[in-house]
Amino acid sequence: MAPEARHHVTGEATTGTAPGASEARTPPLAPEEPAPPEPWEPDRAAAPAPVPLPEAEGPRDAVTRLRAHGCWYPSADPDGTEAAFICDRGGVPQLWAGPVDGAGVRLLDSSPDPVKEVSWSPDGRWIAYTTAPGGGEHSRVLCVRPDGTGRRLLAGADPDTSAYLGCWAHDGSAVAVTLAAPAASRARRDGLRQPSDPAPTHWTARDGRATLLGTTAYAMGPGGLSTTTRAPGPGAAPAARTGAGLSAYLIDPDGLASPVLLATEPDAPTLRVCDLTADGRLALLRRGPRGRREAVVRRVVDSATTFTLPVADGDQWIGRFSPDGRTLWLRSDAGREYAALFAVVLDADGTARGTTVVAERADSDLDLLTLAHDGRTAVLAWNVRGASELGVVETSARPGAPDTTGPPRPVPLPHEVVTRITAAGAGRLLLALSGSQRRPGVWWAHEGVSLLRTPWSARDEDTVPPGRPPVRPVLTRLTARDGLPLGGWYYRAPGRAPHEPAPCVVHLHGGPEDQERPVFDPLYHELLGRGLDVFAPDVRGSGGHGRSFVDADLGTGRFAALDDVADCAAHAVTAGPADPTRLAVMGRSYGGYLTFASLVWHPELFRTGVAVCGMSDLLTFFAGTEPWIAESAAHKYGHPERDRELLRALSPMSRIDALRAPLLAVHGEHDTNVPPGESEQFVRAARERGVPAELLVLRDEGHDFLRAENRRLFRRAAGDWMERHLRPL
Repeated sequence: MAPEARHHVTGEATTGTAPGASEARTPPLAPEEPAPPEPWEPDRAAAPAPVPLPEAEGPRDAVTRLRAHGCWYPSADPDGTEAAFICDRGGVPQLWAGPVDGAGVRLLDSSPDPVKEVSWSPDGRWIAYTTAPGGGEHSRVLCVRPDGTGRRLLAGADPDTSAYLGCWAHDGSAVAVTLAAPAASRARRDGLRQPSDPAPTHWTARDGRATLLGTTAYAMGPGGLSTTTRAPGPGAAPAARTGAGLSAYLIDPDGLASPVLLATEPDAPTLRVCDLTADGRLALLRRGPRGRREAVVRRVVDSATTFTLPVADGDQWIGRFSPDGRTLWLRSDAGREYAALFAVVLDADGTARGTTVVAERADSDLDLLTLAHDGRTAVLAWNVRGASELGVVETSARPGAPDTTGPPRPVPLPHEVVTRITAAGAGRLLLALSGSQRRPGVWWAHEGVSLLRTPWSARDEDTVPPGRPPVRPVLTRLTARDGLPLGGWYYRAPGRAPHEPAPCVVHLHGGPEDQERPVFDPLYHELLGRGLDVFAPDVRGSGGHGRSFVDADLGTGRFAALDDVADCAAHAVTAGPADPTRLAVMGRSYGGYLTFASLVWHPELFRTGVAVCGMSDLLTFFAGTEPWIAESAAHKYGHPERDRELLRALSPMSRIDALRAPLLAVHGEHDTNVPPGESEQFVRAARERGVPAELLVLRDEGHDFLRAENRRLFRRAAGDWMERHLRPL
């Protein structure tokens, strides 16, 4: 059972003082002289060993505390008759398992730590999964037997580390895990813990030229991404900052075999093992910062990199090897506007002999790529204006040339968006679906057969209580002031006449590479129930509209993204029923940044705002976020040293004197992606200037709010705030 949610609302930034405690403060001690730096060595997280844990199996029968629950991230057993999945029916995302065509599900881990990913081993003996202790951003990898016994911790026992789940070896003997070096070992070399400290010299440059990982220099030009290996010169000084120190291992969940090191990247913002060849010769890795991800083929025996190719952002599972290991299937946008299916011919040693695009669409991204267990059936999900279109293609091998694909067979979908596809035995698929009329659920089907909802997924009629059905949004298009096409989804509050002016909340998604898609959002349902319209646009920088659109906000282009918010608000008024005197702005993560920024760039446009886990100063954000997040974000926002003045100019705190509208800031107390101080400093500065501002801190939450009680509190607080400040004048 999830612990009781704890929270507080304050008119000032939180200090952590217990209720009733004295406000007296002990004078701070004089700062100590910094210790001399220790000799630099590349970060390599020590190989973890499995640690047995107490059994934590829950009830074997379906116990539903939340009628309108969601089920997502399915992973099937080898014959496809059972699935492990994540479900929040108990108030927090937990690990469940059960038959795909029966209701007898069982809770495999009753601990309150939210579960984020799930993977059933190919031999059926183990289920590996990741959890976020305390709801924060650090994660660990565990495994458990399908019957709930044998639970053990595989990686991430040290609270200063994070562990991430990769693929299984094809025989189920080991699972790949990426482990970040402990933060304490990085702190002495961290060049950006304070905004005034010198920035590292090797971070990703926003102009596309950078040294990303180790000693490989990357340059992005018209012909795509190329690499050259540099040997450090005599007496070369070590890098000022080693980033995350990510290491990928193959770990035997039984603990009988020693871990095998697959890769170490001293400065990697991301590193995930996506696939291994059936014989274990080659590994497919995904690495690189946001906007510059790449696929890497590496030989396991000598750690030699044999092939690299830029790949699209989005889903982390970028591809898979064919059964004989001679073809690599990739979801990539290398040299393209939209991601497509690539086939790469490989020699026995992993060297690429040719690359061919084998499936593409002119104006749609390949969103998800999955291959069935036979390795010859590919399932493709295309992103078509925010909705999903699903197709199945058969592949066939051609000696010495890229494999070919047959004609696609469309699969009708009962709801708008597919969020995950996984193979489930011979000829069977499991799909996680979401849509404007339902909560996330899992569906299964044999190839060519209509999809069937699993009995343990919530029914569509249970999405919301009776009496007020979900609103189906309308796709809306507009043009920014500089001519760039924009779009979004407009939700009309029920019960209003078609042209009756209504208060409207412009809601901005995160990323910025995320995309607004037509899926049910309980927050929108809350706002609509209070008579407020919602307009959810994709400003420049959003995904799903091509690479040029994603990159349109880089550097000084972010000023244009701030104008996009105003243009979207104006469109909601001129082309829709929004009342120009009752507009609000709201968003989470990067959308929270845009909310702060919109309130100070367009102070007369919005009556109020709600900023959720947003950055208020990009320089303090770089100083306080996780090292691997900072490494990855530098490409999107700017280099914290070379682009220092740009980051300062783009920071809402630099224009705080222009703030006029009252605002509510919301943050998770354990958020280390965007630290809570980003909300605290903006609220404090607003109040110092006489602007009403409050801060809601959600206990036991990180960057994402995962506990049902906290989510309800957040929605109620946001709805109350909007309703109060958008009343008629």
